[in-house]
Amino acid sequence: MNARTPPTTNITLRVDGERLWNSLMELGAIGATPKGGVCRLALSDLDKQGRDLVCAWAVSEGMSVTVDQIGNVFMRRSGRNNALAPVVTGSHIDTQPTGGKFDGNYGVLAGLEVIRTLNQHQIETEAPIEVAVWTNEEGSRFVPVMMGSGVFCGAFSLEHAYAATDTAGLNVRDELARIGYIGEQQCGDHPIGAYYEAHIEQGPVLENADIVIGVVPAVLGLTWYDCTVTGFESHAGPTPMEIRKDALQVATYIMQEVVAIALRYPPYGRGTVGMVQVMPNSRNVIPGQVKFSIDLRNVSPELLVSMNRDLENFLAKMRSDTGLGIELQRVSDFPPCPFHPACVSNVRAAAELLGYPTMDVVSGAGHDAIYAARLAPAGMIFVPCKDGVSHNEIEDAKPEHLEAGANVLLHAILASAVRV
Repeated sequence: MNARTPPTTNITLRVDGERLWNSLMELGAIGATPKGGVCRLALSDLDKQGRDLVCAWAVSEGMSVTVDQIGNVFMRRSGRNNALAPVVTGSHIDTQPTGGKFDGNYGVLAGLEVIRTLNQHQIETEAPIEVAVWTNEEGSRFVPVMMGSGVFCGAFSLEHAYAATDTAGLNVRDELARIGYIGEQQCGDHPIGAYYEAHIEQGPVLENADIVIGVVPAVLGLTWYDCTVTGFESHAGPTPMEIRKDALQVATYIMQEVVAIALRYPPYGRGTVGMVQVMPNSRNVIPGQVKFSIDLRNVSPELLVSMNRDLENFLAKMRSDTGLGIELQRVSDFPPCPFHPACVSNVRAAAELLGYPTMDVVSGAGHDAIYAARLAPAGMIFVPCKDGVSHNEIEDAKPEHLEAGANVLLHAILASAVRV
């Protein structure tokens, strides 16, 4: 795949920012929360309403709609040569329980706005263009996260995804069938020539730098662990300090080391402890067991390996020094994902063509583009979000920034879709 500048006749082509904003607000009304956010969990009745609305919009633009067995939706605009693999864009429309209007939704509706703009100006592309809605990206109701794109690229099996259950014991297969989105197409039996995903940044970098477009060269790799420290419960008063087997005190040393490890591997080292369970969690009992999560991230595969090794070495030392039981279970592992140079170049060239200031922003969050990149050249476009806040009802973005990102998406897609 070669980076190409869109035809000069299309340089002035722009999306309709007001139409894009109105579509976001209309979709955001499905599952709207009192604080201005959205709760539209995957495979819920509200998810069905959102899918139905987006598909209806696509059909009104003359697009065909295909659904695969995990519920991924592909909305297709034909090209001159439909034998070519389509240029695909999209994201997801499921949300967190206290989510916002833009995370994922923007990527889908920016793609739809690209189609509307091409139709409005009667522009035909050589390759077909498709807008994808991936199933259960958030993972807030069913795990694993990025389920639809993960099954699509073969990261895990359809059977594994179907068997996943929510807190009420309902499984993915039955819920897909219930809402009418369990399709017949085999997962992955759907070619992709190139993939672009527009997204709010979900961080503060672009806003702090007063930059409109983030060119995303890569996504951080991550390793997730569950760590369990086992000591001995006893009364907080009568038990002398020197003979205690305090699981929480040892756990806090490990938690501090997680942060220290990240600081040793700048600029993209990340280390987080986000979930802690203390047992028995009583005011006057020395904790006998502590379970907590560990999240390590870096954009360099070699540095991420080193960070994991540092953690394992520190735990070995803590076992020796304290005599307490310390168990470490790896529960998830995503390698760093560099995006295709041609797609990254197309995004950068489109922004320059349109006169938008850019900067490179490595993504710290996971996206469906990670899995799409396993099958085809892929790239991402970031736009700022207010205060870097996402996965929150107050998530917000400026209409002009969303319009700018969609314009870049339009011209990046054209750079790929006009190829012969």
